[in-house]
Amino acid sequence: MKILFLTSRVPFPPNSGYPIVVYNTVKGLLKLDADISLFSINPTKDKVDVDDIYDPVFDKINFHSYSIDTEVNIWGAFFNIFSNQSYNVSRYFDDEAAKLLENLLREQEFDIIQFEGLFVVPYLDIVKANSKAKLIYRAHNIEFDVWERLAAREQFKPRKKYLEFLSRRLKVYETEQINRFHQVFSISEPDRQNILLMGCQTRLDVFPVAIDFEKYNVDVTKTSFPTLFHLGAMDWRPNKEGLEWFLDEIWPDIEKLSGELRFYIAGRNMQKQFFDYDSENLIVEGEIFDAVEFMNSKAIMIVPLLSGSGMRVKIIEGMAMQKCIIATSMAAEGINCKNGKDILIADTPDEFYRSILKCITQPDKWREIGVNARKTVERDHEINSNAKRMLAIYEVLMKG
Repeated sequence: MKILFLTSRVPFPPNSGYPIVVYNTVKGLLKLDADISLFSINPTKDKVDVDDIYDPVFDKINFHSYSIDTEVNIWGAFFNIFSNQSYNVSRYFDDEAAKLLENLLREQEFDIIQFEGLFVVPYLDIVKANSKAKLIYRAHNIEFDVWERLAAREQFKPRKKYLEFLSRRLKVYETEQINRFHQVFSISEPDRQNILLMGCQTRLDVFPVAIDFEKYNVDVTKTSFPTLFHLGAMDWRPNKEGLEWFLDEIWPDIEKLSGELRFYIAGRNMQKQFFDYDSENLIVEGEIFDAVEFMNSKAIMIVPLLSGSGMRVKIIEGMAMQKCIIATSMAAEGINCKNGKDILIADTPDEFYRSILKCITQPDKWREIGVNARKTVERDHEINSNAKRMLAIYEVLMKG
């Protein structure tokens, strides 16, 4: 079976949420002997030097990419107001990239073409005009929902109005596109419900984040305690917003619990403001080389998201690394976990305080939650079973 994936980022290396989801999907399907091609937008913000990719998965696929400057441009944003396009999405379309994709489709026939996320959907018309493949859309997030929630929390009125404007444009675009595919994959059950509310009438299945457990080797002898940690890309607004809230509203009281307690924060594009926080027990690491090793060395994972949708890949990874995770309901949305068993849910400063206090004073409790977390993700997020189910859906589509 010949499959083409369209992605809005190069998924090499798989070092953050979107690349991990795409990479593991490709890796799982390769094990089932799928013939895979990948066409990736290579945006300036997340630029990957393709010549420096050394990966066994990369060596097994047919890879094509095109570099585009997707950075927000104040004039582009202004003039977009007078168009009928979503500025969030239109920045990812480029005429030269479209020509490259068109040539690829004319040279090769594909059975399945899978659009990984909303930002490659602007190329749908090119694909429809040049291919008879079955078309699949995977919603990594409900994009307009992310922006609606950000707008709801914004205090500065002009910015709030603009965020509301962006979310409305996105909602129109997502709703218009959703029924133009033969199949839709959501990444969580809550997202599936939202997609149905958007009027989706095509086939719709849930495919959660899949991970390869061979990568997540737990070594408890290397875990220092008492330690808290947060790991996430700081150029994604919900991550930045949630961490600001935790540091401003919760950390000052937590820090007083123990002079030995340390809070480590890491992630790419770390903002200067986090390095400037006045706290001796806060260690800002910035971008790290090995996320798995970083997680293994710390005890308790903090995920204070206040907005967003989809599924938090870092939580799935943390659970795979047997971490006790303290997260907001928003952060844990879509993950089949149970508060007090394989995760701790905290939505207020007081709930975070109590949960962290419990973990510090009852070490056996956080270890038990971590062990249960690993069992949960082994049950629901295993790469090979996910790939087999996806391939089975492809085969049904091919017969239809």
